[in-house]
Amino acid sequence: MITIICLALFFDYINGFHDAANSIATIVSTKVLTPFRAVLWAASFNLIAFFIAKYVIGEFGIANTVSKTVLPEFVTLPVIFSGLIAAIVWNLATWWLGIPSSSSHTLIGGFAGAAIMSAGTFAAVHASKIAVIAAFILLAPLIGMIISTLLTILIMYIARKANPHHAEKWFRKLQLVSSGLFAIGFGLNDSQKVMGIIGAALIVAHGMHLPMGIAKFEDIQDWVPLSCFAAIALGTMTGGWKIVKTMGSKITKVTPLEGVAAETAGAITLYLTDILKIPVSTTHTITGAIIGVGAVKRLSAVRWGVTRKLMVAWILTIPVSAGLAALIYHFIGSTMK
Repeated sequence: MITIICLALFFDYINGFHDAANSIATIVSTKVLTPFRAVLWAASFNLIAFFIAKYVIGEFGIANTVSKTVLPEFVTLPVIFSGLIAAIVWNLATWWLGIPSSSSHTLIGGFAGAAIMSAGTFAAVHASKIAVIAAFILLAPLIGMIISTLLTILIMYIARKANPHHAEKWFRKLQLVSSGLFAIGFGLNDSQKVMGIIGAALIVAHGMHLPMGIAKFEDIQDWVPLSCFAAIALGTMTGGWKIVKTMGSKITKVTPLEGVAAETAGAITLYLTDILKIPVSTTHTITGAIIGVGAVKRLSAVRWGVTRKLMVAWILTIPVSAGLAALIYHFIGSTMK
């Protein structure tokens, strides 16, 4: 049980530096902040997200959704352990290759794959919840792209008579606001996924009569969300510079105006999905938003070859992490026998 909690928080830390690019790629690529200041800025807002979830929203809805992706009767500590190991391996592999894949879908895929191997049937997972999460692999970037396109057009219309030099200065300042808003959305969304996994483990612990166990997710103690939000903020401070380069310049060159539009669009998308309690990929969301602002200039401004490679990685993430978790669970089972 203690090992699982430590692994979950380690995954959360990896998630932070793997996905740090989501919040800081545009402010670094436009030189609004230095990389070091950018990660400190984003990490502080990741942590602020805890207080917003706890005292403003009043619940951790996404965490509850994640904890229920596998049916309760099939959730065991070996299943959770296998899912976490698979998620950590895939996240480190994609980070090393500089691919901005989804940490969220890695975790959910690993959890589901281990449960399916354990039960020997796909009935182990909550099919409707998995279907909604899978649908948002495409919907989240699409929504981000549409919102960022509309925002860019609106901003360009409003600022059409502005002095270019003065406008540039204002948009550089506004990027601090938009990146902070997105960092809050990142904290709200991604921290809760690990929180959901720990919550599922604590419910199992209750059935095993362990002192830290809880009867239902709503009984979760404050140390769980606080440690999850803190771990992801610490990870963000470490930064994943290979992915920053991909997000900040390889998809399309981003100006401060476009950075404001992309980050604001990404933040709006994340807030909407948080209200709906749907765990989505912050990586997919901001990538779609960056594509949207690039396409406003001209379609050729977007490097579609890079985009296609990213989409292949997105589609592969859930099945690959699920398959890896299933193999790990099978190995654990063989060892125990």
